[in-house]
Amino acid sequence: METPINNKRAVLHICTRETIRPLRDQVLRLSGFVVDSTLSHTEGLSMFWARQYDLVLIDVEGEEGIPQAEKMCSEIKTAQHEQLVAFVCNWRVAILTDCPDEIVRTEFDPAAFAQGVSDIIPPSDDQILN
Repeated sequence: METPINNKRAVLHICTRETIRPLRDQVLRLSGFVVDSTLSHTEGLSMFWARQYDLVLIDVEGEEGIPQAEKMCSEIKTAQHEQLVAFVCNWRVAILTDCPDEIVRTEFDPAAFAQGVSDIIPPSDDQILN
C-alpha cells in the first residue's frame, strides 16, 4: 500500500454528484489533504484496495443513497476494521444510519466542511511541527 504524500493526510472521496465532487476535492486540497476521488462506488472500492487512506469519505445523497453507502462502509470496515469512514450527508440521513465512524454535514459552507474532515483526522505530530 502507498503511504500519504509529504506526510499529508489522505482522503478517498466518493461522490456521485458530478458538480459537487470537484468542488469538495478542491476545498480539501486547499486545506492540506491529498485527495483521490471518484463518481463510482465500485471504482471507490478499487481505489481503497490500492492505497492507504486516513479517511474514506462517502457522499450520501438523500435517504435513497443510504443502502449503497452502508454497503460500501460495511465492506470497508469488514476488511479493515480500523479504517475511518465518514458519510457526507444531511441531518435526516445522519439519524437513519449508524455504519460510519463520523458524519460530516452537507451545509454549503466550505470552511465548515474542511473543518469537519479535519476534526475526524487531526494532523499528525509531524504536521504540527512543520
